[in-house]
Amino acid sequence: MKTTKPEPSTVEIAGVGASELLALSPLDGRYSQKVNGLRALLSEYGLIRFRVQAEIAWLIGLSDLDIPELPEFSQGARDTLTTWAKAFSPEDAARIKQIESQTNHDVKAVEYFLKEKAQASGLAELTKAAEFIHFACTSEDINNTAHALMLNAARQEVMLPVIQKLVAALAKLVEQQAGRAMLSRTHGQTASPTTLGKEIANVRARLRGARDQFLSVKLRAKMNGAVGNYNAHVVAAPDIDWQAFTQKVLGSLDLTVNPMTTQIEPHDDMAAYFDALARVNTVLLDFCRDAWGYVSLGYFKQRLKEGEVGSSTMPHKVNPIDFENAEGNLGIANALLRHMADKLPVSRWQRDLSDSTVLRNLGVALGHSLLAFDSCLKGIGKLEVNAQRLEEDLDNAWEVLAEPIQTVMRRYGLPQPYEQLKALTRGQGMTQETMRGFIEGLALPEADKARLMALTPGTYIGIAEKLARAELRKS
Repeated sequence: MKTTKPEPSTVEIAGVGASELLALSPLDGRYSQKVNGLRALLSEYGLIRFRVQAEIAWLIGLSDLDIPELPEFSQGARDTLTTWAKAFSPEDAARIKQIESQTNHDVKAVEYFLKEKAQASGLAELTKAAEFIHFACTSEDINNTAHALMLNAARQEVMLPVIQKLVAALAKLVEQQAGRAMLSRTHGQTASPTTLGKEIANVRARLRGARDQFLSVKLRAKMNGAVGNYNAHVVAAPDIDWQAFTQKVLGSLDLTVNPMTTQIEPHDDMAAYFDALARVNTVLLDFCRDAWGYVSLGYFKQRLKEGEVGSSTMPHKVNPIDFENAEGNLGIANALLRHMADKLPVSRWQRDLSDSTVLRNLGVALGHSLLAFDSCLKGIGKLEVNAQRLEEDLDNAWEVLAEPIQTVMRRYGLPQPYEQLKALTRGQGMTQETMRGFIEGLALPEADKARLMALTPGTYIGIAEKLARAELRKS
């Protein structure tokens, strides 16, 4: 049978949005606007920019070491170098990529770019200092420092503010619903009531804890040469305390030195960072599934948006798509974060290159996290409590009062309290009259009996409201 070879699948689209339509990653296509905050930090442009920052910090530091061949830079030279880092542009990154096309080495291209800048600066002291750019460094000295700077900036400038918005959005729900009784469900079955605010407070408390763990991870860096021993440094300038110098340079970048490394910084701190962010994501994933369930039960309605369609065929539907989108993106993010946390601390001998391609996906992992945070915030913003539905569920669950009744019976030594309530309630439809009739026949002190007679599923909430409001006092 003769087969026809398919034509190559090539597509060219002109016009606005064409690049988004052809993007392989939805982060650079459909969702590109929602992750813009990470682009300048975690893109290849961001990596190159932070490499330049690391190289310049090292060079300025060297000029303070009283090396005869490298006189201390004037303030003008320092300002020029600092400007190169601060004003680094996409055009600068494009020039470095152009150089890389010849060198086939990304970090060497940064070195050559800075040498070009030094030659073109018109400052004799920078021209003479050109060979001290990247002095005694291995590529990984620059790369690991750049990656630490990238992750610190992404955490502080982008991820933390959105996490804080989530904490605040949950706090608003807690404040509004702290005392609103809600039927609990353990194992999917009716259980002792709580309040809606207390359940949201549980999530907020977990999210705050995960946030604090994420913030507590300190990223270390190294600038100690080819295998971590300052080999070339010591031969070239044996009188310098290179350990103290490295600590000073990295300190100027708000990084801590890792004193014990091979050619690479072992990425243990990065792994802790990814694990901590994955924990934030897991808390939110759990919340999204519960919120989805409460929408399904009717406890929450969703605010309508003019023009939005819930289903292509069922006009009545308003789907909880924001929580579903968040759940999907949290799963993708955590798959990447956990792979990176497992993979990056493992390297053959002093160095292998398998970490390099993985590290180029930092923006993908954090991007899907950020996208999920945005969807979750959107979902929370659409929620409206359906008080009638909550009350109906409680009023149809008088069996939940079996717990307090048998507990009071235990206190006063009445016979087989658990077994009596089990026989009364299990598999039976309970009503207010049924429960109160049972209580009336109990040999209990009048005060206790009156308290049980007054109890309803909606008032059997323990100190849920107090606990919910206590959470609001924590930031």
